[in-house]
Amino acid sequence: MAAFVRTRLFLDCRELTFAATDIATLTLRRNRARNCGVNSRVENFYAVWRERCRAVNVLRDGGSTPPEKLLQAVWQHQRIQRDQLKTADGKNLRVLHPGFASVEGGPDFRGAVLQFENEPPVSGDVEIDLQPGGWHAHGHDKNPNFKNVVLHVVWEAGTPASGPARNERPVALPLKNTLDAPLAELALALENESGLPENLRGKCSAPLRDLSEPQLTELLHAAAKVRFQNKASAILARAKNSGWEQALWENLFRALGYKHNVWPMQNLAETKPRWTRGADSAFAIQARLLGVSGLLPDELTRAQKSSDTFLRRAWDIWWRDRDEFESCILPREVWKFHGLRPANHPQRRLALASHWLASENLVAKIEGWCATELPEKKRVESLHEIFQIERDEFWSWHWTFKSARLAKPQPLLGTARVTDLAVNVVLPWLWIRAREGGNEKFQREVERRFFAWPAAEDNSVLKLARQRLLGTSNPRILKGAAQQQGLMQIIRDFCEHSNAVCADCRFPDLVQAWKAPSSNIQAPEKFQ
Repeated sequence: MAAFVRTRLFLDCRELTFAATDIATLTLRRNRARNCGVNSRVENFYAVWRERCRAVNVLRDGGSTPPEKLLQAVWQHQRIQRDQLKTADGKNLRVLHPGFASVEGGPDFRGAVLQFENEPPVSGDVEIDLQPGGWHAHGHDKNPNFKNVVLHVVWEAGTPASGPARNERPVALPLKNTLDAPLAELALALENESGLPENLRGKCSAPLRDLSEPQLTELLHAAAKVRFQNKASAILARAKNSGWEQALWENLFRALGYKHNVWPMQNLAETKPRWTRGADSAFAIQARLLGVSGLLPDELTRAQKSSDTFLRRAWDIWWRDRDEFESCILPREVWKFHGLRPANHPQRRLALASHWLASENLVAKIEGWCATELPEKKRVESLHEIFQIERDEFWSWHWTFKSARLAKPQPLLGTARVTDLAVNVVLPWLWIRAREGGNEKFQREVERRFFAWPAAEDNSVLKLARQRLLGTSNPRILKGAAQQQGLMQIIRDFCEHSNAVCADCRFPDLVQAWKAPSSNIQAPEKFQ
C-alpha cells in the first residue's frame, strides 16, 4: 500500500459539494486492511448468473491449471506483471506488442513485437500452450505455419517432451507466477475477442423482447456494473505497482490508442517517468514522445514547408536526448496505420497527450470535476473542457506529416471520444480510488454519473449485438452509455462462449426465469 501516490488537489473549495476530507480519502488509506475484491457481488443478480455459468470458482491460485482459452485471454489483455517477465531460460522479456489474435488457424497471435534482454526488438508470432511439451505434441515443430513463432507462452515451465533440439524450439515464457490478479478473478474479468455471425438472431432475442423497458434497463445496468468493476479492478492491479496517477496515465494512453494501437501507447505510458523528466514545454514532451515512439521521421518531406519546419525543431531537441532514452524507443513496426481515420493517427494522439502532460494539473482537474456539482447536461461538456487543449501549432492544422495544411483547424479530441474516456478510464479510476479510500460519497457520485452518461458513438459490435439479441437495428433502444456497456458485457460473457446456434447457452433460460413476477429486481444505480 505504501507505493500508492497521494495527489495534490488544486480545487476551488467554493465549487465543491463534498468536504475536503472526502476528497483526500480518494487515495487509498495506508492503514486499511480489508477485503475489497471486485468479485464480492452477491447482490448483483447478473454477476450471480455469470459466475454460475462460467463455473470459474473452481479455479484457485497454486493448485489449478487454467483452460488454454483463459491463458490466451491473459496474454491478449496482458493481465500480467509486465515489468517482471522472465523466460524459462532466465532472460528478461519486454512485450512491446502482444500481437493480434489469429482467427485463421496457425499460431494464436500474429505480429507480436518482443525484446529479450537488451537485444534489438524482434517481430514474430506467439503460440499459447499449457505446457512446453505442447510444442512437439501438437505438431507445431513440423507445421510450416509456425515457423515465425518467437515465443511459446505456457502456464508453467515444466519439462519439455522429447522432440527437436532445444535450440529449434522457441523460447518459453511461463505465466503462472506473473499474473496481476488471482486466477479466478481474471477468469471473470477477461473479455475474449471473437467473431459472431452477422445474420443469425440469438435464442435470447425472444425473452429479451418480452421484457418491459424498466426490466431491460435493469438487466443491462446489472451487466454494466460487472464491466465497470472489471475495468476498475484492472486499474487497481496496476496502481498497486505504480501508484494511482501512473495507472491513470497508462489507461488514458491506452484509450488514445483506439483499437489497433493500444499496446504501443501502453508501452509509452509505462516509461513516462523517464521521458518526461526535465521536459519544460508541451513541444519538448512532444518531440521526446515522437522520438521514443519511433514515429519521428528521419527525413524531411521536401514538399510541405510547415511540416519540415516542425521536424527540424523536433530534431533539434531529440538528437540531444536520443541516447539517454535509447532503451525506451519503440520500433515503428509496433504501430498499425491501415484503416485508421486521418484524425486518429497516433502522431496526433501523442500531440494531445503532450499537452495534457505539460499542463501538470490534469489529475487535479479530474478530481475537482467529480467533486463539483454539475447539471446533467453540463457533465460531458465540462469533462471535454478538461481534456480539450488550445490549438496545437502544427497538429491542429495537419492530419499527418505529409498532408497539406488544412483550411480550418481541427480539434485533437472530439466530444464522442470524451465519452469513451469517461466510461472506460475516468469514472472507473475515480470509483476504485474512492472505494479503496472508504469514501462512499464519491463512490455514489461516480456511479450516478456513470448511469446517467449519454450514449457513446455507435459501432459494429453494438450494431450486431442489437440485431442478434434485441432484434432491432435502431440504436435508440439503448438510452445511455451504461446500457451500451451492459450489452457488450452480455456478448462477452455468453455469446462468445457459445456458437452461432446458441448451443448450451443458459442466458435465454436465465432471462426467462428472471422476468417472472416473483423476481426480486434491484435498483441498478447502486454498486454492490
